[in-house]
Amino acid sequence: MKVPGWAAQLRRLTDWLVVDCLGGPRPWKLSWVINFQKGGTFFFLAALIWFYDNHSTAAWVYLALHGSYGLAWLIKDLSFPDAGWQKRITIAGGINAFLGVLGWYWVFGWLLISGYADPNYPLPEPVWFAVCTSLCLIGTVIMIAADAQKYYTLRVQRGLITDGLHRWIRHPNYLGEIMIYLSFALMVWHWLPFVVLALVWIGLFAVNMIHKEASMSRYAEWADYKRRSWWLVPGVW
Repeated sequence: MKVPGWAAQLRRLTDWLVVDCLGGPRPWKLSWVINFQKGGTFFFLAALIWFYDNHSTAAWVYLALHGSYGLAWLIKDLSFPDAGWQKRITIAGGINAFLGVLGWYWVFGWLLISGYADPNYPLPEPVWFAVCTSLCLIGTVIMIAADAQKYYTLRVQRGLITDGLHRWIRHPNYLGEIMIYLSFALMVWHWLPFVVLALVWIGLFAVNMIHKEASMSRYAEWADYKRRSWWLVPGVW
């Protein structure tokens, strides 16, 4: 399977911006930048609640969802780190990774807690919060389970992973991440988070999944596995 030209070009651009930008020393790993943002989210949101003196139910629910997800990510990374995040990156690359993508996730919380976004949810608040909480929790379980399965399976045997969550969908970790961040966007209920997520999902997630499928296609059982599985949602896509 050949990677489409547009996906290959986007991958080269992303790698240069995040890994090699401007050259020079590579003092940190990409995982350190990611973990700083993920682990710092709980404290950043708590500081926003204090600064804006916003003790609304929405603010505290958002802190619980986004902040706890970040701490869960740290636990996951300590338990079974993703090899793809261990690459050394330049100083400019780390800044780009934070300001270009990760930092925007903090803007979601600022929009809600500062009051700049005044969400008018399409359902009563308790119902909407329950929907967002369920989406975040289920997404977190799917993401962590998929990453754990990949990490421990590949330690024992290389090759396609076609059981567990991967039996039905080929990219369950991305499905989990999409569900998680969709829950944050729904909590904020402002147009900006949806634009950011659309750019990330198309420019990063879709490109990564295309490259992953091109890599998996080298295995003899790939054609059969692709025929009986789905990208992200069984029976839909």
